[in-house]
Amino acid sequence: MTRHPRGALFATSTMTGFGIATWVTRTPAIRDELGASIEAMGLVLLGLSIGSMIGILGAGALVRRLGTRPLILLGGALPVVGMVLVALLAPAQAPAGVWAGLFLIGFGSGVAEIGLNVEAAAVERRIGRPVVPVLHACFSLGTVVGGVVGIAMTAARTPVVVHLLVGAAVMAALAAFAALNLQPLPRAGVQTEGADTADAAGASRVTTATRRSVITVQLALIAVITLAMAFAEGAASDWLPLLMTTDHDAPEAVGSLVFTGFALAMLIGRSAGTPLVTRLGRGPVVRLCAAVGGIGVLLVVVSPSPVVTAIAAAVWGLGIALGFPLAISAAGDHPTDGDRRVSVVATAGYIAFLVGPPLLGFVGEHLGLQAAMLVPLVLLVAAFVVAPAARDADLRRTVPT
Repeated sequence: MTRHPRGALFATSTMTGFGIATWVTRTPAIRDELGASIEAMGLVLLGLSIGSMIGILGAGALVRRLGTRPLILLGGALPVVGMVLVALLAPAQAPAGVWAGLFLIGFGSGVAEIGLNVEAAAVERRIGRPVVPVLHACFSLGTVVGGVVGIAMTAARTPVVVHLLVGAAVMAALAAFAALNLQPLPRAGVQTEGADTADAAGASRVTTATRRSVITVQLALIAVITLAMAFAEGAASDWLPLLMTTDHDAPEAVGSLVFTGFALAMLIGRSAGTPLVTRLGRGPVVRLCAAVGGIGVLLVVVSPSPVVTAIAAAVWGLGIALGFPLAISAAGDHPTDGDRRVSVVATAGYIAFLVGPPLLGFVGEHLGLQAAMLVPLVLLVAAFVVAPAARDADLRRTVPT
C-alpha cells in the first residue's frame, strides 16, 4: 500500500477528531444559546449517539458487500453537513435542528469508524507494522488541533456560527483529500496462501465447535474493553468542559483548555506507546491503560479544584489512550474473519457512546458531574479485570521492534 492511500485513512480520522473537538469546545456556549439544562443537553447529545449507533450497525453489514471505501467516503461527507446544521441552528435556538446535525455527525463518524478500523487492521496484518494505533493517534491529533482552535475562538468570543463554519471548511478539505487518495486493500478476511495453510493446520488440532466457542468468549471480553475505553473517552469528550464550568465555576475557556489537555495526553499516549506494547505485550498494556485511566477518573471525582481536575484529566487521557486501538487490533488479529470481529467489538464501543451522554447527564443533573464520573470508573475496573483477552501470543511477529 502506498503512502497516499494510507494517508487518506489518517486524514479521515484526523477530520473526525477535529470535528468532535470543534463541537465539544463550544458545548457550554451552545448550551447557553439553547437555554438547556444539563439533562436537556444530555438529550441533545443523544442525537450524536443514536446517529453513531445506527451508522455502525449498518456499516457492519455493508463492509463485506461493498468494501470499506464507500463507508469512509460517506463518513467524510456527512459530518461536514452536520456541522453546518449545528452552526446555523444553535444560534436560532432550535434544539431539534442541533440534534439533527449531531445525528449526521454521529452517523457519518459511525460508518467511517467501522470502515477505517477494518481497513487499518487489514493493513496492519499485511505490512507487519502498527497502523491502528497510528490511526487513532491521528484522531487525537485532530482533537488537539480542534481543541486549540476552540480555545482561541472561545477566548476571542468568536460567535458559535463563525467558529463551526470555519471548522466545517477544514473538515471538508480533509474529506476531499481522502476522497481523492483512498484506494483500500482487498476486503479484510482475504489472506495469503501461507495464512490459509497455517489456519488449516490449526483446524486439524482443534475442533470447529471448540474453536468457535473460544473466539466467542474472547470477543465478548474484548468487547468489554472497547466498551469501557470508549465510554471513558466519550465521557471526557462530552462532559469535561461542562464539568469545569458547572462543578468548579471555571470560565468557559478553562473548560476548553482542560478538554484539550485531555486530548493532548491521548495523542502522546497513542504516538509514543507502541514500544511499550512491543516490550510488554498487548494484554498487559491494556491492563496498564485501564489502571492509569481509572486513577485519572477517580482523581476527577474527588478533585477539590480546577487545577487538580486539569491534571487528573491529563492522567485520564494518557491512561486510556491505547486501550481502544489495542482492543481493535486484538479483534482483527484473525486469519480469516478479522473484519467481522472488528465490527463486533467496535459496535460494543458505540453502545458506550449511545448510553454514555444521556446517562451521565441524568446522573449529573442530580448528583453533579463529578459524581457521575464514577460510571466510567467502574467500567475501567472491568476492563482491567478482562485485559488478558487482548493478549497476542506472538506480538513481536506483527509489531517489529
